[in-house]
Amino acid sequence: MAIVAHMTILGCLVAIFINIEPKNRFSGFYIKQAFGLTILFFALGSMASRFDTWLISGPFYFCFFILWVYSFIGAASGEIKPIPKIGVYFQKWFDKLSA
Repeated sequence: MAIVAHMTILGCLVAIFINIEPKNRFSGFYIKQAFGLTILFFALGSMASRFDTWLISGPFYFCFFILWVYSFIGAASGEIKPIPKIGVYFQKWFDKLSA
């Protein structure tokens, strides 16, 4: 479920509903990370897309890709590693979302 949560917003929603009944702490951790990263991407992406230059949008997409890969590797390796700087906040903000 932790890996499924990283597959777009649809995968994240599927993982949330799968993790409702037998709550898994590990999956819940990465569901919150992936959901927070997706929400942050859409929120900041709407602002970054207003600039019609690759000098702004290129580094923005690259940065989010690196954060996504970091989180995905943590989920695939079985370790609980929050995303640097923002992962702790995702755990607080989306506390009620999953286990």
